Amino acid sequence: MSAVPPRLAQQIAFIAECDKLKEIFRQTINSQSRRPENDAEHSWALCLCVIVLAEHANIPNLDVLRVLKMGLIHDLVEIDAGDTFAYDTAAMVNQHDREARAADRIFGLLPADQSAEFRALWDEFEARTTPEAKFAHACDRFQPMLLNARTEGGSWRKHSVTHNKAQGRNAPVRDGSVVLWSAIEEMLRDAVAAGHLAPTPAAEPPPASASI
Repeated sequence: MSAVPPRLAQQIAFIAECDKLKEIFRQTINSQSRRPENDAEHSWALCLCVIVLAEHANIPNLDVLRVLKMGLIHDLVEIDAGDTFAYDTAAMVNQHDREARAADRIFGLLPADQSAEFRALWDEFEARTTPEAKFAHACDRFQPMLLNARTEGGSWRKHSVTHNKAQGRNAPVRDGSVVLWSAIEEMLRDAVAAGHLAPTPAAEPPPASASI
């Protein structure tokens, strides 16, 4: 009989499963190697943004630990669902359903109390109604935005993203931090001026806040 208690065995199995996040690659590229960033790197960088930039949240006394928890677990669902590119509107149609099924399986590996806690945090992040979820989302959008700005357009140029689309995609940042939003708008203007982001075509409709 194994000497490992059942609860610990479940936790170890969950941690081992989460190692797969290192194999899920995104469209954004790293600033030095210029290879695609993986989800684990994104989660780490997002959490670094949280602890460095928390003072710029729209509310004082933000529960930073709660934001960090959301930052660390929100993309675990991509182990099953894969990464959905921010500007792929067709793939976004059933994104939430795919990710919700993944959340059921992956968080279900944990003991019941932790499974319920992690799933509640994931749902909170998705709902984006609490100050913590709004700031988590702000950092989630800010981090790839920064990588694109520091890699001469990165995935923007690869996928012919326009200023209007980038602005619309990142608009939810305002809900978590108006300060970060101002920084993003400046980065977008600079990217257009440098030729790293396509200007908005005259016929393109005004940007709308992306819901995902």
